[in-house]
Amino acid sequence: MPKMKSHRGAAKRFKKTGRGKIVALGHAGKSHLLEKKDRRRKRRLRYKKVLRPGDAAQVKRLLPYL
Repeated sequence: MPKMKSHRGAAKRFKKTGRGKIVALGHAGKSHLLEKKDRRRKRRLRYKKVLRPGDAAQVKRLLPYL
């Protein structure tokens, strides 16, 4: 059986932590129209986000070798 392919779009957006959790590297809504978003919201969008178990399962299907 041939090797499975990773979803290349997902591969650029997620990675695994040392403990095996899936992390989203960026947030939606941080690229433009930033004037109207308050400081606190923009600051929170900076950081990486650990995915919840249901979302992590979906990402694991897209990235079989992660």
